[in-house]
This record gives sequence, structure tokens and C-alpha cells, in this order.
Amino acid sequence: MIALYTKTFNELTNTELYDVLQLRCAVFVVEQDCVYQDVDGKDKKALHVLGIKSNKVVAYTRIFGPGHYFNEASIGRVVVAESEREHKYGYDIMEASIKAIKVKYNTSTIKLSAQLYLKKFYNNLGFKEVGEEYMEDDIPHIAMIKE
Repeated sequence: MIALYTKTFNELTNTELYDVLQLRCAVFVVEQDCVYQDVDGKDKKALHVLGIKSNKVVAYTRIFGPGHYFNEASIGRVVVAESEREHKYGYDIMEASIKAIKVKYNTSTIKLSAQLYLKKFYNNLGFKEVGEEYMEDDIPHIAMIKE
């Protein structure tokens, strides 16, 4: 079981921010062997959804209102610590993110850029593919929308 929190950038504690950046780096840079600029300047404008277990961030997303990233509200940087994936926390963090978008931005239309291998995961959450596959940071992706 994880505790779920939604916070603005300024509400994050130093420890939470450090844990978020460490988790994102561990998965997106090291595990996926992808050199890219994770700290992209967008975190300050995002809402951050944290899944915390034993005082450690083990799941995370960042969300944006319509017009901040895409025309629609969006969810990005979806990540779960490798050691915690067996617990299906990806669904918990995504459901919390979808709910936070409805509450904060009063919309249920959400767009994301999904790594292609996770398409079924997002389909299970109600997202549908739109457009063609594309490469982002040398990883196949597809745009997906939930309405």
C-alpha cells in the first residue's frame, strides 16, 4: 500500500524533490539507458503526484493543465521503482493523477506520450492511441488520449 499525495513544486520538501529526481534518473536514465535532460524546467509548472511507501517516493507522475504541455491536460514522467512494480502501483499513481486533473483542472480529457511497450497499461486506464508511432529519446512512443 502506498500513500498518495498531490503537491505543487513549492509544496515539495527537499527530501521529496530529491527522491523524485533520484527515481526518475534511476529508471529513465540508468535502467532505460537513455541520456536525456530530465530536469527540463517544467517541474515548476507541474503538479506532482507522489506515491510514498516507508517514507520513500516509489511511484510518481507530473501533471499539467490544458495548454501547459499539450492542448489537453497531460500526465508525464510516469514512473514506479523497479523493486515495487510487482505491486501494480502504476495503476494507483495513474488513477490518482487522473482524479487530480479532474479536480484541479475540471477536465477529463488527458493526453500523454506513452512509451510504446506500455500501450496496454494505458489502454487498461481508458487511453486510446492517436496518430503514428514516433521516436523520443531513441525510445518508441505513441500519443494517447483519454476523454
